[in-house]
Amino acid sequence: MTEAHICEVIAGGVIEGSYAPAFEGVYQAFWQNFEESGEQGAAICVSVGGETVVDLWGGVADQKTAKPWQSDTVAVVFSCTKAATALAAHLLADQGTLDLDAPVASIWPEFAAAGKEGVTTRMLLDHTAGLPALRAPLKPDCLLDWDYMASHLAAETPFWEPGTRSGYHAITFGYLVGEVVRRASGQSLGAFFQEEIAKPLGIDFWIGLPESEDPRVAPITPYRFNKDDEEPPFICAARTKGSIANLFIFNHGDWMARGVNTREGHAAEIGAAGGITNGRGLCGMFEALLKSDGPLGLSTKTLAGFSETSSATHMDATLQMPMRFGPGFMHAMDNRRRPGGGDSVILGPRAFGHVGAGGSFGFADPDAGLAFGYVMNRQGPGLLLNERGQRLVDAAYGALGISHS
Repeated sequence: MTEAHICEVIAGGVIEGSYAPAFEGVYQAFWQNFEESGEQGAAICVSVGGETVVDLWGGVADQKTAKPWQSDTVAVVFSCTKAATALAAHLLADQGTLDLDAPVASIWPEFAAAGKEGVTTRMLLDHTAGLPALRAPLKPDCLLDWDYMASHLAAETPFWEPGTRSGYHAITFGYLVGEVVRRASGQSLGAFFQEEIAKPLGIDFWIGLPESEDPRVAPITPYRFNKDDEEPPFICAARTKGSIANLFIFNHGDWMARGVNTREGHAAEIGAAGGITNGRGLCGMFEALLKSDGPLGLSTKTLAGFSETSSATHMDATLQMPMRFGPGFMHAMDNRRRPGGGDSVILGPRAFGHVGAGGSFGFADPDAGLAFGYVMNRQGPGLLLNERGQRLVDAAYGALGISHS
């Protein structure tokens, strides 16, 4: 496929890379994010039918030094990491090493405490296990201490009867599913993901970044709320001490506030939020989930299951909004017609993927043969896709003649 190679000056830097002519709309949307939506630095990669049709990067990686975003720049992708962690569990299940429907306590005996003897790994994957937060006050560096988090979760009492309600396990997901992966595989989550998934796929994606790769990481610029922002129900709920939303925001240590841009924070295996990659890495991981004859060897049944919604609710116990999940992946959520609007992820009906805090996003759509990865370093508003990511998604679908408006 003939590609257009570009190097265009934009606000704050340049855009480089290439795209197939039919996908010029994706390039235009990427350009618009910088010129109109305050994008700082970002990368996007799109493939169709296993062929890369967009590979773009641009802007500034580090505001302090004005270092440009380069072809191999990587960044923390926050909850997009959940898809990588879930994939590790599914690979073990496909290999016959892990039974997703068996009690977690069968391989993690301590987990049976406090009424959790019937919780399955599948419940962990679709956010119905009842462990979206921890009640006991946690130490500031708790997310850097795997055993500390795992032991607290093993002792925790569920917030609801497991399997009867859905509530986003924003931070706890990584330690819950990750500990299952560790016990089933005999390797840490990060080591298993690197050896069994990232290396076979040839993707630049890490859960626990080696020190040698640290110079390539673009620091995250957090989103700062202002007085004109509409306050979502999630923030209102967080004002109630002891609520799930309150515990999630105020009782998960200081990694988000102080550690996300540190060497220690990059090295930690934070399976719900600490993954580090770029557009190619996210796209490459999801591209591998579109066919059963790929390097991972996942079965057709397993791949088909990623599109099946196993948990859906009009009121997520954590996020206080409608949510839909498959086994470790987010599914399309259209909240645009809700009173006052709402965060959404507008995708095809069988697409699956995951949003990361502030806007990063990766997904696969088996009906369109489409894989997508978008990574950026300036966080935007909202809990799901903000305008930058959705604009890119819409443009990718538009190039294929598909609209979900």
